[in-house]
Amino acid sequence: MYLFVCSKMSIRTNKMKAVPVLLKQLMTTRSKFNERGRDESFDGKLEMLRLDLNKIKDVFVRVKKNEEELLDILAEVHAHLCKLDCRKLGEDMNGICKRIRDSAHKLLPMDAFDDSSKEEDHKGGQSQQLQQPHQKSWTRVDYEGLKNVPKECLSSLLIFPENAVIRKSNAINLWIGEGLVIDIENRTTREWGEHVIHDLLKYNVIVRYGKGKDPLINKFQIPPSAYGQLESLVSKENVEDPGQDRLELAQKKVTLGDLHFGYSIRTVFNVGASYLNFRPQWIKEFMNLEVLQLGRWKDSPVHHIEVGSEDFLEELRNLTQLKYLSLRGISRIFKLPSSIVELERLLVLDLKACHNLETLPNDISSMKSLTHLILSQCYLLEGMPNGIEKLKNLQVLKGFVISTPEKTPCRISDFVNLKKLTRLSIHIGSQAVIKDKDFESLSQIFTLDHLKISWSGSDPRYGNFQLSLPQNLRKLHLECFPGKSFREFLYDMRYLWKNMELKITGGKLASMEVDFEWWHVNILRLKYLKHLKVDIDDLKSFFPGLKYAEIKQVSEHIEHEWT
Repeated sequence: MYLFVCSKMSIRTNKMKAVPVLLKQLMTTRSKFNERGRDESFDGKLEMLRLDLNKIKDVFVRVKKNEEELLDILAEVHAHLCKLDCRKLGEDMNGICKRIRDSAHKLLPMDAFDDSSKEEDHKGGQSQQLQQPHQKSWTRVDYEGLKNVPKECLSSLLIFPENAVIRKSNAINLWIGEGLVIDIENRTTREWGEHVIHDLLKYNVIVRYGKGKDPLINKFQIPPSAYGQLESLVSKENVEDPGQDRLELAQKKVTLGDLHFGYSIRTVFNVGASYLNFRPQWIKEFMNLEVLQLGRWKDSPVHHIEVGSEDFLEELRNLTQLKYLSLRGISRIFKLPSSIVELERLLVLDLKACHNLETLPNDISSMKSLTHLILSQCYLLEGMPNGIEKLKNLQVLKGFVISTPEKTPCRISDFVNLKKLTRLSIHIGSQAVIKDKDFESLSQIFTLDHLKISWSGSDPRYGNFQLSLPQNLRKLHLECFPGKSFREFLYDMRYLWKNMELKITGGKLASMEVDFEWWHVNILRLKYLKHLKVDIDDLKSFFPGLKYAEIKQVSEHIEHEWT
């Protein structure tokens, strides 16, 4: 009885950890059953449960309501697994999986369990329908305008399947890893990448994804007509054939180390593989590797990727030329080995949504070249490594966890030393200890233009500090803010120089009123705020410079878009 109560509480107390903890227990339970003697039929039922859990592992990120029922079910399943009652678990499995699906359907769009939406095309990509409203995308590519666009960036795009939905940040990170955009003329690699994306849109190579009126573009597609023209252009310009030094993983199951490439491969890109295995000494085939994209790139949080064993991570130390490493969304990675810090040329380390990841190296100060460190949605991480404040080239830091001083040795005030930092996301843990004026020091990071702060604790005291913003800030995102009002939290935003985007998702916010005018906000996004009472007339009075507003599940508003 005591075991049941403790297990249920561990699931109930942190919604972000519920599914990762349950998946970990499922693996332990499955292993113990296999030690008793493998039962193919029963093991198949456990596999069915594992697959269903993986499909909904991001459920609590995507929505903020109707979660209690699902958590109760997951807690019951966890208790079932802990009891090791094979007969009872086998009898109840079909009902358990149905209850999980039914409850998750209340939280997610119906495509969360729609297997038909995951049919892969000839390159292993997820099938997507091209958005029709933007007829400009069907016009001919402007070859003349493309003269100033790096042709290698064009050939790099061909790795993505036709019609695939591509996140802008994923494309830019790939270009950074392949050395196609660099710091030059007072522009960071990310700024150069943004410039290339702008030109590709302008000259009809890509088209924005989405039907709304949103003025910002975060996702794009390559329409079929442009895809063919792009292939012709790359061939005509004699751009280096990416197939000669790039390995695409397109099969559902892939084992690295089965083939012999010599040292010619410089990029490994997981286009469609869901199950990855590694032969002993697989690394010998890829000694000149610069880009290793094993993780998720598809615009779908239910896209599942897992590795047979995490032992392959130890061998990465031998990839001395590696500049880009993505393990995004991969299951069954629990610990990033300390040897990873030997990759001193690494520019981009993407660990986003590694839901089993619990441990990072103790000190990463030797990774001097790092420009992008992405740790967001790693919900089992409770602390940060030493040395982040010494990464002088860091431009993007996402998922920085504030916990106790022992678990978060670097303070926010230390980021003032990062003279290139442009994007920062901070997660305030339920055990966070926030020093006086820590968040006020953000105003001294003059390069910062994107800031996100999220909370895991609902206690208002975790939001009991003053936030002072840097003058060049262009986007502020607050997620699960625990307070009811911003009056004491936001410290005078009058001195911001630029029009900016304000995004607020989840939390207990009840009022948008502050002691200053929101005159500088021209883009507003409000989502999953059931306590907030506001209408469009209120917003117009609160935000006199407002040009675009997106409202979703706010009080009585289900969905609304205003320009």
